[in-house]
Amino acid sequence: MTFWREDERKLAEAFVRDGYVKQAAESQDDLDRIRDLLADTTADYLELPRATDKGAFLDHIQDKVEIEKLNKLRMAVMEKMNSEPWVRLAYFNTARRALEILVGNELAMQLRINLSIQIPNDKSSLLPVHADVWAGDSPYEVVLWVPYVNVRRSKTMFILPREKNARHQAKMGEFKSAQDLHNAIESDLDWPTINYGEVLLFTQNVMHGNIVNTEPGTRWSTNCRFKCLFSPFHDKKLGEFFEPILIRPATTLGIQYKFPSVG
Repeated sequence: MTFWREDERKLAEAFVRDGYVKQAAESQDDLDRIRDLLADTTADYLELPRATDKGAFLDHIQDKVEIEKLNKLRMAVMEKMNSEPWVRLAYFNTARRALEILVGNELAMQLRINLSIQIPNDKSSLLPVHADVWAGDSPYEVVLWVPYVNVRRSKTMFILPREKNARHQAKMGEFKSAQDLHNAIESDLDWPTINYGEVLLFTQNVMHGNIVNTEPGTRWSTNCRFKCLFSPFHDKKLGEFFEPILIRPATTLGIQYKFPSVG
């Protein structure tokens, strides 16, 4: 007997097996609204007309900005995105049901959504192979990774499926550098193709990262961590790095309850 619904069970089993799942965004309207904000903010920052085709504008931003100025642009756009009060709920809505299935229905969300812009042949925006738990993140977190253009091959991120991750991690002491580790796992990596309108959820317990984007377009993606409110936190604490976004009534009543005084 199982308490899982069939659709929930399939999603959960795939996530436990591989360490990641890809699916259609659960709210295309919310996804479009965030993409349009990124595009319009970028146009305003670069003093360009706002584009009609937001996706094409983002995909070809390498024609509008120099590599040396890319990080300032990224920081300005990320600041604007995180200053808009509607963005966090919209972001959550792109995968709300999946997060409730994979993480829980009493949730904490990272305070700031991160933005990555990776133009072709740019070596300054790389994340070498890593697992976030190695740097103080809780192993109970799930990352919602959202691209705003189609991504594939070197334009996407790489991820090491769980079974292969466990095998390579057991040999971690043999590697002298991140490059040595990357060379050892390279043939086992998955490079998920994700079209605009799809999202990726993955556990940061598995190795992942990116390489130089050699595709013709620019990668725009955001990432944000979610965790069960009552699962163990690590270095990144509630109130410092995370904030509660869903607290159920029974929990609220339980927290507020005070036993009667006697005597």
